[in-house]
Amino acid sequence: MSVTVSANETTEQRVERLNAELRGKSAQEVIAAAVREFGRKITYVSSFGAESAAMLGLIAEVDPGMPIVFIDTGMHFHQTLQYRDTLQEFLKLSDIRTFHAVKDEVKAIDPRGVLNKTDPDACCEVRKVRPLAPALEGFDAWITGRKRFHGGGRAHLPVVEFSEGRFKFNPLAEWTHEHVDRYFADRKLPPHPLVADGYPSIGCWPCTVRPTDPNDVRSGRWVGFKKEECGLHLERKDRPRVF
Repeated sequence: MSVTVSANETTEQRVERLNAELRGKSAQEVIAAAVREFGRKITYVSSFGAESAAMLGLIAEVDPGMPIVFIDTGMHFHQTLQYRDTLQEFLKLSDIRTFHAVKDEVKAIDPRGVLNKTDPDACCEVRKVRPLAPALEGFDAWITGRKRFHGGGRAHLPVVEFSEGRFKFNPLAEWTHEHVDRYFADRKLPPHPLVADGYPSIGCWPCTVRPTDPNDVRSGRWVGFKKEECGLHLERKDRPRVF
């Protein structure tokens, strides 16, 4: 599949063209098109969570040298950090870049490390959202692992969008849980160690429990709060003002 880039395209026209060209295409084709469109100016931001190996496996098929960004919040399960290293070796990914929150900023805003109990939006902001800006420096586009079946604001997710100054590709937008399971089985991908312990969606350990709703894989995230997203995929105007 060829990708035609016009210097006269507006951002809106480029998004519209890409969505039209990629309608009905496989996840591999979406990733390949994204690489042809942006080259080394595109990255995948991975949480190395329960489903992350699917996207990482697809990327390894297309371009194992693609930069992969991982934001270490300092509150990940130790199993997640081990899983990052396991997948890097298993899939032969050659450019995983780990970013951290600014220690002095975390200390000033959350000196006792318990902000998640009173204001999880602020906790995510300082530990995960703010580190995204330096992590994405130099990139014109990024890939996400979001899927429509996750529900909430993801239910009508497009394959290509433009947000906060960058293009975003969602190759797995149309995938179901069955697609994910089948791909794991076909590629013999190692599962996240916590999946077998009943965690189908995995974030930071203080804000992740087993699902409270068996029909909602993300119902174990931020239990007790009206919160569905960490904030990475919310535009600045849509994120709560936290500090």
